[in-house]
Order: sequence, then C-alpha cells, then structure tokens
Amino acid sequence: MKKILNLKIFSVVILLSTAALISIVAIQGCHQTEKREGTEFANLTYAPEVPSPILRDHPSKVIVNLETKQVVGRLADGVQYPFWTFGGKVPGKFIRIRVGDKVEFHLHNSPTSTMPHNIDMHAVTGPGGGAPASETLPGHSSVFSFKAERAGLFIYHCATQPVPLHIANGMYGLILVEPKDGLDPVDKEFYVMQSEFYTKDDYGTPGLQQFSMDKALAENPTYVVFNGSVGALTNENALQAKVGDKVRIFVGNIGPNKISSFHIIGEIFDKVYDYGGKNVTQENVQTVLIPAGGAAIVEFTVKVPGTYLLVDHSIFRAFNKGALGMLKVSGKPNKEIFSGKQKDEIFTETQAELNSGAIESDNSVSIPNDDQPSEINENDINAVIQKGKQVFSRTCIACHQITGKGIAGVFPPLAGSDFLNADKERAIGIVLHGKKGTLTVNGKTFNNIMPPQNLSDGEVAAVLTYVYNSFGNSKKVVKSEEVKKVRNK
Repeated sequence: MKKILNLKIFSVVILLSTAALISIVAIQGCHQTEKREGTEFANLTYAPEVPSPILRDHPSKVIVNLETKQVVGRLADGVQYPFWTFGGKVPGKFIRIRVGDKVEFHLHNSPTSTMPHNIDMHAVTGPGGGAPASETLPGHSSVFSFKAERAGLFIYHCATQPVPLHIANGMYGLILVEPKDGLDPVDKEFYVMQSEFYTKDDYGTPGLQQFSMDKALAENPTYVVFNGSVGALTNENALQAKVGDKVRIFVGNIGPNKISSFHIIGEIFDKVYDYGGKNVTQENVQTVLIPAGGAAIVEFTVKVPGTYLLVDHSIFRAFNKGALGMLKVSGKPNKEIFSGKQKDEIFTETQAELNSGAIESDNSVSIPNDDQPSEINENDINAVIQKGKQVFSRTCIACHQITGKGIAGVFPPLAGSDFLNADKERAIGIVLHGKKGTLTVNGKTFNNIMPPQNLSDGEVAAVLTYVYNSFGNSKKVVKSEEVKKVRNK
C-alpha cells in the first residue's frame, strides 16, 4: 500500500514538473517572439534623400514621429511662400517600413501652428487613412497605430478641412512599404515629389506670395515644381551619380490638380513600378504618367557622363513653371553609346555648296565637358569666356543663335545690342528672373517671353561675360558676386 502511495506521489511530481517545464518553454518562446519582433524608431529623411533599405527579415513595431510646422520659405529666387509642412520642409520626410510592421504613429502639431492638422496615409487600411484618429490641435500630439498590410509606394497628406488648402500649401510626402523580400539592391536611391503652387502674383514676382483660390479652382498653377521649390534639384542641388550606377527614383505627384508626365531627358527607364505598386509593370519606358495623389518607382542604369534633366514633359511646366531637375553623372565617356557633337558645320541649301562639301564655321561650338570642375578662377578671363561659351551653347543658342543675331521678329539679337550693353545689372536680372512683354533692341520692338534660367551665380557671370566679349559687344566682365547681389535683392 505504501509503495502504491509513493508511486502516485512520484507521478504527481513528474506531472507538475512537466507542466512547469512546458510553461517555462512557452514563456521563453513568447519572449523570443517579442524580441524577434522588437521595437524601433523609423529613420526619416528629407528629399531627395531616402532612408537605407530594411535588412531585417521579420516584422517589427515601428514608431514614427512627425511634426507639422508652418514656415515661411523659398519658392523661387526672391520669392517666399508661407508653407504648411510635415517636418519643416516641402515635401515631408520620407518614411520607410516593411510589410507586416505594426506602426505606432505620433503626430505632433507645433505650438506655433495656427491651424489643426492631421495625416491621411494612403498606406493605411482604415477610416480616412488615419486622418480622424490623428486630428491634432496646435501644441498637441496624437497617436494611432496601423498594420502595414500592402507593399508599395504611397502618398501621405494632410486631410484637415479645407483639405485642398492644406495640400496646396505643402502638406504631403511619401511612405514606402517594402515587400517581405525587399527591393533589388541599387547604387543610388532618390526621393522626388512633384507639386503645384497657386500664388496671387505671376511666376517670379518677388516678395512674400499668398495662396490664390481662384487659380486653384481654375487649375491654373503659377508654379509646378520638384521637391517644393524652383531649382530644388538643379545646379549645386542636382542629384549625383557615377557612370555604371543603377539608380532608383521614388516619384510622387500630389497635384493637387495636374497629372505628371515624368521624364528624364537622355535616359530610358529599365523598369517601372506603375502607380507605386509592388510589381514591375513595364520595361524600357520613356515617360511615366503619375496621377494626382499617386506615385511610381523608376529604375535605370546611367552609362554616359553628363547632365540629365528631370522634367514634367507637359513641357511648359518644366521650362516656364519650374518642374525641372538635374541628375549629374560623372565618369568616363563611352563613345560607342554616345559620341557627343562631332562637327558643327554651316548648312546651305544650294546644290553647288552642298556638292563642294561642308564649310567649317569659325563659330564652331565647343562641347561642354561635364568632367571639368564647375569652379574656375574668375581672374582668368579666358577661362571665364570659355566656360561662358559652353553655357551659351547648351542654354542660349537655340533662341539667340550661334551668331548672337537672334531670330527676326521673335528673339532679340545679342550681337551689338544697345539694350544689353546699356545696363549690366539689368542683364543679370533678366537671366536670373526672366522677362516678358515688349522691349526695343537696336530700334526694333520684340514681344516675347524669356523664362528664368536655372544657372548658378558662376554660370550666369560666365555666360554674360562671354556674350559681352563676343558679337561686337562692350567687353564688360561680370563677376559671381555681382550676380549674387542681384539674386539677393
């Protein structure tokens, strides 16, 4: 009887021990799962930078902190605008997460704000994309959470009433939800956002500009820009790459009204993820349509050095409203792929001259060498003139012609121009800020538009010095400091 009792007690001990062991394993397993998922703070970046790719192979809890601020900033040279922003700049910061992540979103509205703000994230499945849950008064913070269920590139924007006004004033950005296996590795990634601004005054009018509801309702933007302002991606702000780099650009278009026809002059997109979806939908594409409130991902490999222009191919927007950027590629030329200009010859239509062969022009155009340094010694007048000739050949020659004589009745001459030679500061201002309306040159009246030129101070100085020292002009010299002074007025 005693043996039976001892056996029962032993069995109970074994059962209790096993249960305890199972509990310990279960608890440890639970702790391991929590540790595996982890918690991290999102790394957010301002355009055109992009956060690093996500290397983990599992979901995580990701905390995102974003502050809404109202700031006065640069819309164009000499033009200021009262922006409403996510993070203090336009566009808002780039957010990068992974499918399966649980996002805890903290929206902070600066105490200096004059308006409530919220956030509608197109990556969110839920009422208003999170807008009702994030409605935040000035000086307050709101928190909501969502699970990232769908991979893709998505817009986010403010959706506080009146929604169009909050968007038009600058409240938007991009969020990337990477697929489980991530994206293929590339050498460079960039963040480019197209948007429109509707100001009461005309394009280029200096001073602090205000929003125009009339223009917005008529869908007639004063400015169409990349990354929040004219010139945000040109000259010293240009995107940079090297020959052989595989480049990926995350492109968003907030509108708020217009479709974007995104194009890079001189490149063909190897792959396109239309509408920001997770799959490659096309290859070998020239131009990508991006609807208002939409996005796309484009990939390409750069093979030839030089400066490539990013444009909205609704082309007046690029050259007259600001939708223009640059990708500067350094490296060795590849003449097999692209030769560059090989000759510049006088063309004549008479058969005799054609049969006699091409006549070499004394005014042959030098080919700009993008490998040359952009900075030169301004005391070396010959170097300045040579640089100015290069700028002229790629910027001015189509309208003013190789001879500087312009096109009769359309584009005024630079050669022997009394208008040009009379006022150096005025000439600098026209290159920087453009000119429209009538002017009289050498006794003849012209009525046309010259858009502002996206040139650095050094380039403006060089090209004007070249023009003043060519075509029978006054041999004036323009310095970078003079250009800077006019630009800052």
